[in-house]
Amino acid sequence: MEYEDRVRIETPEGVDLELTLAGVGSRFVAALVDLAIQFTTVLAAAYTFFRFDPLGFGGAVFSIVLFLVIFGYDVLFEVFASGRTPGKRLTGLRVVRSGGQPVNFLTSAIRNVVRLIDLQPGFSYLVGIGSILATRRNQRLGDLAAGTLVVRERQPARARSAALRSAGAETVAWDVSAVTADDVGAVRSFLERRDDLEAGARADVARSLAVALRRKVGGAPASLADESFLEDLAAAKAVRS
Repeated sequence: MEYEDRVRIETPEGVDLELTLAGVGSRFVAALVDLAIQFTTVLAAAYTFFRFDPLGFGGAVFSIVLFLVIFGYDVLFEVFASGRTPGKRLTGLRVVRSGGQPVNFLTSAIRNVVRLIDLQPGFSYLVGIGSILATRRNQRLGDLAAGTLVVRERQPARARSAALRSAGAETVAWDVSAVTADDVGAVRSFLERRDDLEAGARADVARSLAVALRRKVGGAPASLADESFLEDLAAAKAVRS
């Protein structure tokens, strides 16, 4: 059983949101899933390319695949899948920056280069686990270097994605070019954790975010309720990303 560690962050709009940090157990399960996928990919690539031309073209292609699996797997998923590798998606985890914003390429690259130190066998592996247990925000060395957190999702990723795709069709005419990545990160953090808030606090946070962001969006109906506006805004940005 894991104790739920929580951290309170202030969004760019000055609204406090509470994030639930992932512990060692859930992160370990996510890592095992990702390692299994990577291992299977490498085995399949080795079988495919080495049996044809192990010392020539086949070996060269396998080397490229191996490099991408080792160094690109986590970075590509974290940047293009909202901080979630398949393992994190399965266990309901997501990587975010320390302010709650989505990770970018540089941030993800830093945390995953340092992973090579965190997850080495023997003593270094214990350092990675010990860092998660010892730090106030459950951060391994890569998280400390990159300024990132691993947090728990409050809304199932599959349901959230389906909702965004459905709403996105209705907001295609919205002009959301002025909405920044930090803005979207704040909106998504609220949407994923709103069920944990009391009704009054939930309405206040939604109102504060909506007031701050309506002036940045063109084409949104003024009569749209605050939470509906935020849902559709997140959907509109997802469609354009």
